[in-house]
Amino acid sequence: MSQELGSEQRPLRVAIIGAGPSGFYAAGSLLQQDRIHVLVDMYDRLPTPFGLVRYGVAPDHQKIKSVTKVYDRTASDPRFRFFGNIDFGTDLTHADLRQYYDQIIYAVGAQSDRKLNIPGEDLQGSLSATEFVAWYNGHPDFVDLEVNLDCTTAIVVGVGNVAMDVARILAKTIDELRSTDIADHALQVLADSKVTDIYVLSRRGPAQVKFTPAEIKEFGELAAADPVIDPAELALDPLSAEEIAGDSAAQKNLAILQEFAAQAPTGKPRRVHFEFLASPVELIGDADGRVQAVRVERNELRPDSGGYLNAHGTGEYYTLPACLVLRSVGYKGIALEDVPYDTRTGTIPNVDGRIVDPATGRPIPGEYVVGWAKRGPSGIIGTNKPDAAGTVERALADVPSLTPAPEPDPAAIEGLLEERRLTFVTIEGWRVLDQLEMANGVSSGKPRVKFTRIQDMLDALHAAVKVKLSS
Repeated sequence: MSQELGSEQRPLRVAIIGAGPSGFYAAGSLLQQDRIHVLVDMYDRLPTPFGLVRYGVAPDHQKIKSVTKVYDRTASDPRFRFFGNIDFGTDLTHADLRQYYDQIIYAVGAQSDRKLNIPGEDLQGSLSATEFVAWYNGHPDFVDLEVNLDCTTAIVVGVGNVAMDVARILAKTIDELRSTDIADHALQVLADSKVTDIYVLSRRGPAQVKFTPAEIKEFGELAAADPVIDPAELALDPLSAEEIAGDSAAQKNLAILQEFAAQAPTGKPRRVHFEFLASPVELIGDADGRVQAVRVERNELRPDSGGYLNAHGTGEYYTLPACLVLRSVGYKGIALEDVPYDTRTGTIPNVDGRIVDPATGRPIPGEYVVGWAKRGPSGIIGTNKPDAAGTVERALADVPSLTPAPEPDPAAIEGLLEERRLTFVTIEGWRVLDQLEMANGVSSGKPRVKFTRIQDMLDALHAAVKVKLSS
């Protein structure tokens, strides 16, 4: 009887670290191919799967969240197991995984944000958009985040889709948000918001924005907020006009912005101001260490030697009052224990998804990466599908040259977790949580009411007799 790696008798054992879109697309690619017999175990430090879809996608974008139906099909495959509430590097080490798995795929995303690196950035009321998004989406790590909306002005720094999300949430009425799956604690704070003016600052011009037309278009459809743009700021310099000449999305963005600029004020109680060629250079605090204003420098665009249009300060400044500043200027991954890390790019160093030793540049056998941890924070959720498929293709090609893991029995890793007295949540456990959340949402007319604390999730599962939990 053959014991060849990848055979029916000795399936390829793969661990995926991270249960977000890239992890599920990698699992789907592994399970859909028919060349190699494979068993997939997915790990996440939270009891809930779906990562960025659950905790990053805006609550008023429910259609985007329907992508989880695809992931549910992957999770229903009998060759797939989910181990939620297990933290890589703490509960399970890299050495542990090498003992039980032939291959490891890291799908850990870009969990940290880039800073502005300006004076006052650490004042209270200065937050990353990442934190704010996680707070209103009910991420357990950010339930108790202090969000101060007790003033008339908030500032969003950046012009990507996440920046648009946070500006839109600040601008929406409670009636617009009530029927979403926004966390209840966030809804209460937003209900008491005194913010009437939201400023969105872009260090470069309207031709260089990173949001999509669909995202910016929504600002013309808000119930109680008008978009405000100075038409003069939309005039393009020759190089910017040339840059977007063949870019239909950029031209569409510009057309929408021009439409907003041409509109007469409607008198809605809130306004979203879009300001271009503007960079915050200092956050000014009050006596209690809280943000009370932002000093902004006007910029001009200058091409570098490669033709890239960089923003350069002009030495002209103005000040905006604000009690909340949300920075959304980029994201980066964080280093994992015993896994290579590129501090410059914030990614796991790799060549086409194969993780490489930074010292030699050679692939590390059996180690792979997908998603933002592979390529940096770029693209949309769907971008992760071909990205993951490419990595999986290379992982499968490497199987003949792999040294098999010494303890491949699927029961062995469960035994280790039980020996360490770790409570893990299975995919069946998640389905119980999912049903409870949706049932709790029915009475309030919401898609779901999320559990926002890990202990509450575990308590709910222990109370459900049909759930099989290891503890």
